[in-house]
Amino acid sequence: MTSEQIYFLIPAIFIVAFLYSSVGHAGASGYIAVMSLFSLAPEVIKPTALVLNLLVASIGSWQFWRAGHFSWSLFWPFALLSIPFAFLGGRLDLPTHIFKVLVGVVLLFSAARFLIKPANDEVTGKPSLPAALSIGAGLGLLSGLTGTGGGIFLTPLLLLKRWAKAKTAAAVSALFILANSASGLLGNFSNTKHFPVFALPIAVAAVIGGAIGSYLGSQRLQPIAIKRLLAIVLLIAGVKLILTK
Repeated sequence: MTSEQIYFLIPAIFIVAFLYSSVGHAGASGYIAVMSLFSLAPEVIKPTALVLNLLVASIGSWQFWRAGHFSWSLFWPFALLSIPFAFLGGRLDLPTHIFKVLVGVVLLFSAARFLIKPANDEVTGKPSLPAALSIGAGLGLLSGLTGTGGGIFLTPLLLLKRWAKAKTAAAVSALFILANSASGLLGNFSNTKHFPVFALPIAVAAVIGGAIGSYLGSQRLQPIAIKRLLAIVLLIAGVKLILTK
């Protein structure tokens, strides 16, 4: 990348981190969308998105845990197999065209997630251990392959199945994202022995944006407009990835 591109990428990452953290997400799909719009290579996108996700998810995990919303009993069955499978996914290098289509589908799903009204905030049951283990393994593998944390899928699943209330689902997903991002990053680095040199300045931008966004989000900002804006960005990037050869 040229220095001019980095100068534009830094504020873009800051904005994504700010917007996502204000609605309780770490932002992996947004980081991938931004880097895809800048036409970065998959071998750069995946580890960079994992690092940024790791940093912002750390902030979210701490805040939700401190507020008393985290549930260990709900978290560990999903995380047990997701962590090693995220490591495996991080080690695998998909062909560029397959990576673009897979990530494009993830971005489109993420956009839909921001447009769909969540289910009622109530709990009617708990997942069975086999179901949680298998779901966690699948999400972990997808996390490592694409450079996301898997939370964009876990959160709506927990709410749709009414296994957790909204804040508990966000708390569990935040640590799930953190664990998978760390594991996927280790897997990627163990395979490539390489890390993008421009990641440090955009990592700082993500931390600052995530800290400000999560703080303001906790003060009851209305998230509906932010979610719509994020959905538009994700739709554009998702379609671009799928259609670009």
